[in-house]
Amino acid sequence: MGSISSPCFVIFPLMAHGHTIPLLHLARLLRRRGISVAVFTTPANAPSIRSFLKEAAKTTSIIELPFPNNPIAAGIPPGVENTHDLPSIASFCEFTKATALMQPHFEKALEGLHPVRCIISDALLGWTQESAAKVGVPRYFFFGMSAFATTLYRALHRERPHSQTLSPDEAFTFPSFPGLKLTRNDFEPPFNELEPSGPWVDFMIHQGVAMAKSQGLIINSFYELESTYVEYWNNNIGPKAWCVGPLCLAATSDNNNSSENQPCMQWLDHHSPVLYVSFGTQSEISPEQLKEIAVGLERSETKFLWAIKPKLLKNLEGFEERVKGRGVLVKDWVNQNDILKHKNIRGVLSHCGWNSVLESICAKVPILALPFIAEQHLNARFVTEEIGVGLRVMPKGGRSYRGIVEAKEVERMVKEMMEGQRGDEVRKIVEEVGEAAVKAMSKGGLSSKALDMLIEYICQRPCGQAG
Repeated sequence: MGSISSPCFVIFPLMAHGHTIPLLHLARLLRRRGISVAVFTTPANAPSIRSFLKEAAKTTSIIELPFPNNPIAAGIPPGVENTHDLPSIASFCEFTKATALMQPHFEKALEGLHPVRCIISDALLGWTQESAAKVGVPRYFFFGMSAFATTLYRALHRERPHSQTLSPDEAFTFPSFPGLKLTRNDFEPPFNELEPSGPWVDFMIHQGVAMAKSQGLIINSFYELESTYVEYWNNNIGPKAWCVGPLCLAATSDNNNSSENQPCMQWLDHHSPVLYVSFGTQSEISPEQLKEIAVGLERSETKFLWAIKPKLLKNLEGFEERVKGRGVLVKDWVNQNDILKHKNIRGVLSHCGWNSVLESICAKVPILALPFIAEQHLNARFVTEEIGVGLRVMPKGGRSYRGIVEAKEVERMVKEMMEGQRGDEVRKIVEEVGEAAVKAMSKGGLSSKALDMLIEYICQRPCGQAG
């Protein structure tokens, strides 16, 4: 396990790529400030985490806990310890519930760490709040979403502005945000229903109780980007939110250079302008939607680089050959930060996962938003309507925010992003927002100051005092 010197911050990410990576970036920032970090994970996830944090090996311990292989984990095949390997996103809830069986092992491991100053865990690992209370240390929860989405989901539940709507596409406004118009289709089922119910709702209610008992919320964002929603959270919901991002800017120089020799990077060196296409590790795309996207890209005659899951290729027979020369399909892991920062990338067609949004902003690349699941629809709204760093690809008919996006819409909006006036407009805005992100994380910036203040606040508390 390795030795830990004081003070020690415990970090426990959910075993999902999009949830883990920002917390590992946070571990880097803590290490650079003289804080020893213990990262908890499972045996199957430990090697990649060790590789990610190899430059911090002397001050970071990776502690492995057995992942439960138990009947409670219905739909989770034996040996699966990361949501990326689940057969379907439908098993996500059961996977997350199963993590609670790790609690006894977690608490036993905590006994060997002295002194633990705090536990920073994923918001969906609510059971760690009970563990934190037992050892008398504060728990801070990390929500991998924007302050915009995190706040609006809670405000939807509290204010119920959608209660009088007759359809999922009927617009409504929030009493607390009168200038903001949304629809129920901007929120993920079942939470967008008038009377939401079911296992996922019950699970999130339980997590909400743990959040309320926690000491604070750590947000991967910067205050200037989402001040309205951070202030609403702090004044009306709580516990206190600390904006310490964008955490992707904590990437090391080793990581930044890690993919220089990949064929896709060499291809990028000789092609311009290029649209990067990526829909993340968790989004599930129907064969019908995948074909529409492919046809739209093909007809756009735009150069593109598409990071795609190999299992999806069976739905794109002949496509790779037809676009050969101006389109590249990358089936292996890619360093998305490297690609986005490449001088020949002019835009990104994205699912609008929050990590991807921040990486695009920090690389100053405008976003063509095509959301699928979770809070991605709200992020798409935020990107296109709130801060203006992207354009939206709309489903068939243009009235609903849910449904199949047709090839002709993909073609039209790709051309607009890459060649049109609106593409140029959002490109200018993302330059400014990207500069603000870098400033926030630099010495003296608000995110940097917030992390320093959080560390000081935690470390000045006597050990064993959680409240």
